[in-house]
Amino acid sequence: MHDPIQSQASDIRALMKQMGERARAAASALAIATPEAKRHALETAAQLIVARADAILAANARDMEFGRDKGLSAAMLDRLELTPARLDAIAQGLRAVGAQDDPVGSVIAQWDRPNGLHIARVRTPLGVIGVIYESRPNVTADAGALCLKSGNAVILRGGSESLHSSGVLVDCLRAGLAAADLPEDAVQLVPTRDRAAVRELLTMTEYVDVIVPRGGKGLVGLVQAEARVPVFAHLEGICHVYIDAAADPDKALRVTLNAKTRRTGVCGAAECLLIHRDVLATIGRDVIAALVAAGVEVRGDQMLQDLPGVVPATQADWGREFLDMIIAARVVDDIDAAIAHIRRHGSSHTESILTEDDSAAAQFFAQLDSAILMRNASTQFADGGEFGMGAEIGIATGKLHARGPVGAEQLTTFKYLVTGNGTIRP
Repeated sequence: MHDPIQSQASDIRALMKQMGERARAAASALAIATPEAKRHALETAAQLIVARADAILAANARDMEFGRDKGLSAAMLDRLELTPARLDAIAQGLRAVGAQDDPVGSVIAQWDRPNGLHIARVRTPLGVIGVIYESRPNVTADAGALCLKSGNAVILRGGSESLHSSGVLVDCLRAGLAAADLPEDAVQLVPTRDRAAVRELLTMTEYVDVIVPRGGKGLVGLVQAEARVPVFAHLEGICHVYIDAAADPDKALRVTLNAKTRRTGVCGAAECLLIHRDVLATIGRDVIAALVAAGVEVRGDQMLQDLPGVVPATQADWGREFLDMIIAARVVDDIDAAIAHIRRHGSSHTESILTEDDSAAAQFFAQLDSAILMRNASTQFADGGEFGMGAEIGIATGKLHARGPVGAEQLTTFKYLVTGNGTIRP
């Protein structure tokens, strides 16, 4: 079995150049692969993940030990850990991506011109995608599957903690490609923890068409500062939940608890709670009490500090991604103040309004420009799988090309196919 640690190259630049050359060659072949071949590759990979579950879990145990020795928080260890149920979900995700309509070659629009030309805008792969991410090994499978489906080769550089788990998952993807007579080099994992490999990947303009960073602010900031390759930004998930004056008490309680506590280490976890002044003494008090009872440290503004279990918030708590059982909470005078707070402190990821007032929801949707806006729903639904995409490569918070969950369709660009009949321009 492939051991990523043992395959380190002393010359990182030479290693990355070789990977780039192989990825570029594989991308050319994968771009014209049939939908059936890609579906077969993904189905086979899913079967192998199930069949090799023991090996993957053993590799993950090594990664978990490394993570504990490194001092990762409980939330980060949760992101890193694979379980039989999570492995099954990964396999199901691959099958879901494989079963989707193939985006490559699909016609986005077509029209005829008075000059006799027929013009069609069709989807085409981006080429070679570099994905840089942190501790979640499931991203290895999701990114590999989505790039394969969209006809792109991918170079994966996962977090140092997940190297063994990712290595076995990549083996499954590559075996799936081989079974479908597609180039195995369409999915490659950088086989070293050396950070010099990241810097090389960010400057490989000859071989890589786009970089997708998936991780915390430090990682994304490094990528944006040093990349010469175009970047799909996946910034930190500073997600807000706003309890409006017209919120339903039961919905507010269930949604807020789920948004914060279901999984605290994911980018869709709520990090800030905003409460309309008019419901502070009723819904707001009950929600805060429920959060405290669930073990959440609530860092509240001055109006909340008299409530049991609330600790004082500092200015640094607004606009902070905790990724832990911590939430910042503030009372606002009205929806305008809630929107102003989110505009100032948000990261354009996901925001949710809890309200039965259609006009309030409409204002929230119209005046905020985050990638995902929700009404009466948990921010933990900010996930490509939950959007019906099978999986996602990340949540893009920028405004160019892709936004929100990045699935297979978002990993394509387009070209124009123009057909004439001996047509000349006068």
